[in-house]
Amino acid sequence: MNRFFRLLTRTGLAAVAGLWLVLPAQAVVEIDVNRGTVEPLPIAITDFLSEDGLGKQVSEVIAADLARSGLFRPIDSAAFIQQIDNPDQSPRFQDWTAIDAQALVTGRIVPDGGRLRAEFRLWDTYGQSQIIGEQFFTTPENWRRVAHIIADTIYKALTGEEGYFDTRVVFVDESGPEDKRIKRLAIMDQDGANLRYLTKGGQIVLTPRFSPNRQEVTYMSYADGQPRVYLLQLETGQRELIGNIPGMSFAPRFSPDGSKVVMSIGRQDGNSDVFTMDLSSRTMQRLTDTNAIDTSPSYSPEAGQIVFTSDRGGPSQIYKMNADGSGQTRISFGNGSYSTPVWSPRGDLIAFTKQTGSEFAIGVMKPDGSGERILTSGYLVEGPTWAPNGRVIMFFREEAGGGPKLRSIDLTGRNEQAIPTPNFASDPAWSPRLD
Repeated sequence: MNRFFRLLTRTGLAAVAGLWLVLPAQAVVEIDVNRGTVEPLPIAITDFLSEDGLGKQVSEVIAADLARSGLFRPIDSAAFIQQIDNPDQSPRFQDWTAIDAQALVTGRIVPDGGRLRAEFRLWDTYGQSQIIGEQFFTTPENWRRVAHIIADTIYKALTGEEGYFDTRVVFVDESGPEDKRIKRLAIMDQDGANLRYLTKGGQIVLTPRFSPNRQEVTYMSYADGQPRVYLLQLETGQRELIGNIPGMSFAPRFSPDGSKVVMSIGRQDGNSDVFTMDLSSRTMQRLTDTNAIDTSPSYSPEAGQIVFTSDRGGPSQIYKMNADGSGQTRISFGNGSYSTPVWSPRGDLIAFTKQTGSEFAIGVMKPDGSGERILTSGYLVEGPTWAPNGRVIMFFREEAGGGPKLRSIDLTGRNEQAIPTPNFASDPAWSPRLD
């Protein structure tokens, strides 16, 4: 449900697709994920003008979003020479280039008949021109979402790519002693704010996943001693069992259009196969049939292929197949074992967990298995999930003697960030961009 209405005016920037930060004239920063080197763009974000201090909070959220991306370096406000008292007027550009601010953000928050009107302008300080100016209307309690939308707009204006800040993450909240851990489904904004619980903790829950086009998640829960796959409506809290599936069902994921769920179903001999279920008719189609454990399926963005793991050749490796189960081909050949593969929303990479000896790692490879790169490693790192723009991965990390916590890392492997949660947290799943 979209509570926002936009009035948009855009001037002064020709957006460039690909991995570039672009400002007119002087400021150009190239991002090369293969070299893993990024020079963040210096950007000044002034406190938005407001009567009650809310403007400063909005600016802080925008700055935090952009800083976490690793592509921007918000300049400390103590260095500002000019104090903005009218965001509609052109700033004194020389005061901002003097502190090497290559972009400048100004704005205000204004009450508007029971709503809030958030206005902002993005300036090219060296080109001495406005890049973009927009305003958004919303209810007062949704001010944080407005801040995320503004950060997304700035990100897109300066990189040519969609942002990922106006998104949510569903995950497993873990509390209590290690031998009696309570696991609840929880959902929050991508920066850890606005957390709420979706289940009460009476049953173990695992592997939540977002629908790509509806306000619902699928997850696995141990009910009556058996793992079962459920659909949960986020708005109503209504829970629905996905069919009466014989055997244990694991690792559910939606198809890109949300019409199907692909999952692994266990057999009595301890092996498992990959199935899809049509959510309208509840009809099932078996895709694999081997004397092995085939699990963790994930659709490609165009839904033509599925990546999964199998131990049919020894240690678990990554395979891919056509969406009808044909053309099953192994694509990983590295040492160790692979698990939890997930296709990037861009279609260009597959993220995975890899275990070599006692060490775990999060990595990426191309869909043909080439170009494998490890982004981060440790005692236990697992469960990658992609931001909707395909440039950032969230996962969970556990240190020896501790519990799991959420982290994010970009494709350079140089910008790993902690995601705040009140308790231990695991199994994150990133939502699509909100409408």
